[in-house]
Amino acid sequence: MTDALDADHIAHLRRRLEWETDASDVHAAQEAGERFVLVDTRGDAAWAQGRAVGAIHLPTARIAEDAAAEIPIDVPVVVYCWGPGCNGATKAALAFALQGYRVREMIGGFEYWAREGYPVETDGGRIHRAPDPLTAPTAGVACDC
Repeated sequence: MTDALDADHIAHLRRRLEWETDASDVHAAQEAGERFVLVDTRGDAAWAQGRAVGAIHLPTARIAEDAAAEIPIDVPVVVYCWGPGCNGATKAALAFALQGYRVREMIGGFEYWAREGYPVETDGGRIHRAPDPLTAPTAGVACDC
């Protein structure tokens, strides 16, 4: 690779990390008390079925109308939808960005939040699932990556 290509590649990777995060990093940020709002952008039935503990519910279709009333503009936002096969979080991130929010997507979505063993809440209460060994280490809470 040439130096210019290396610099472009590095810049690209830095930009991705600026706009994307993952379940492990979000959970660590929650535990550290970092200031941000985690937003579940799925519909009502999905929210009732289960969501990341600490998330608020704001479906993508309501972001333009309701975000300002629910989330101060100076608070960073992290959005998620179902999982890696869904671009709902990208649509939600765009809706927040158009409103002027600093927003990141939680890649992997709710699927990887739950599969990695982070706390899930349903309308019936909290659930704690064991980490799926295909997505997270089973001996601890960090992937060391």
